[in-house]
Amino acid sequence: MPGADAPAVPPSDEPPAQAAPARSEHGERAPHGTAPGAPTPAGPPPPGPETPGGNGGGTDPWSKPPAPDEHPAHRPEEHSSEEHSSEEHRPEEHRRPAHHAAGPRHRTEAHTGGDGSPGRPPQRRPEPGGGLLMGRPFGVPVYVAPSWFLVAALITWVFGGQLDRVLPELGAARYLVSLFFAVAFYASVLVHELAHTVAALRFKLPVRRIQLQFFGGVSEIEKEAETPGREFVLAFVGPLLSLVLAGVFYAALLPVEPDSVPGVLLAGLMVSNLIVAVFNLLPGLPLDGGRMLRAVVWKITGKPMSGTVAAAWVGRALAIAVLVGLPLLTQSLGSGAADDVGMDTVMDALLAAILAAIIWTGAGNSLRMARLREHLPELRARALTRRAVPVPADTPLSEALRRANASGARALVVVDTEGRPVSLVREAAIVGVPEHRRPWVPVSTLAQDLTDGMRVSAELSGEELLDALRANPATEYLVVEDTGEIYGVLSAADVERAFVKAMARPS
Repeated sequence: MPGADAPAVPPSDEPPAQAAPARSEHGERAPHGTAPGAPTPAGPPPPGPETPGGNGGGTDPWSKPPAPDEHPAHRPEEHSSEEHSSEEHRPEEHRRPAHHAAGPRHRTEAHTGGDGSPGRPPQRRPEPGGGLLMGRPFGVPVYVAPSWFLVAALITWVFGGQLDRVLPELGAARYLVSLFFAVAFYASVLVHELAHTVAALRFKLPVRRIQLQFFGGVSEIEKEAETPGREFVLAFVGPLLSLVLAGVFYAALLPVEPDSVPGVLLAGLMVSNLIVAVFNLLPGLPLDGGRMLRAVVWKITGKPMSGTVAAAWVGRALAIAVLVGLPLLTQSLGSGAADDVGMDTVMDALLAAILAAIIWTGAGNSLRMARLREHLPELRARALTRRAVPVPADTPLSEALRRANASGARALVVVDTEGRPVSLVREAAIVGVPEHRRPWVPVSTLAQDLTDGMRVSAELSGEELLDALRANPATEYLVVEDTGEIYGVLSAADVERAFVKAMARPS
């Protein structure tokens, strides 16, 4: 069942930077100068007298790290539309891969993580995990989550009880047959997920991992399809393969004695794959059928967000239908005898409540992630960049800050004798130096050497910007023009604050 996907800014393992100093308005910037005596700051011009981010030479914004709600730069009512508040947030809420989950459950991963602290730089995600690594078909890791062993035990117990009625001569061996059925069923779920994976790779969409777990499987696709046609195909191939498997097991069942171990296993696999296919074809997010409906509405309206809204609300209606209808359906299919009312009814109601909650939550997550994708283009490196002042490596920190304050700059770039940038002075390191020591501390001791990954283009925006920062974790980045000229310094903390604001803004 496909789920929601959106870019994110994962948290860093490094200590968070202190609250960002005030940032200037953006407009035509002054040319970059490199004269050590009086450097011209790179990036947007300094704020004027009425600009909240303005800071005259007599005030040192690095002297004391202000609380986010105390600093003028963090008061939204005083800022233009390009400036961003420093709301607390959980960084990992902002990117979840697309989930295509087979089985009677869609896995909607919890959108939590981190400690909620602002100012943490984007980090490269760790190697995907999530259980026991079973292999890498098509280069995609397949994991079995610990929860799978719980559901495998449950299937073994339930199916073993059914076998005792059909094949009582098996005795205790029925549980070995039941365990084989559980493994075979999840093998067919894996085929369902591999169908999504192959289609995604065919469309040049990266797949992070496949995970088999409680109530089915999940294929985590990093990006959404570019067209409604590809979205439809990507969603449909999973249920299609499940239907094909059901047909294969039916054909294999025809020459087999029904009251034999092979007959019972083949019949069970046929029915289970048919259920997986039909359930996933229901037209509501986060199911595969919901993504197919989204693709159809997207095609008709030309707006992916309209498709998401329609499919999400159908998904919520479907959740209510499952909550009410599943217990009634299972009861009507039973004998209706008084002996059947009791624990079975409670279990049916509990299963219905779990499925309904999963579908409802998944539909809501799909809406939230779609809204985020809609606002992603607003994250522009050029708009978020701070002005920077170039200083030689042996410049005392106090002198470098004086030049920055006088020019309205909010970042320091260490340059060599020819004016070429070699490192960036870390804001967190500046704050950690007491004022009385700053005349004796050269800026080079507080700087981080520039790597190729720490140079980002001023033209980057949206997901491309986030991908660039995620691939090269740092607290600050040098923003350059296409010509190689310095534009300024981009703080990861500013990007996260802008991300949170985009997330909170209604569509």
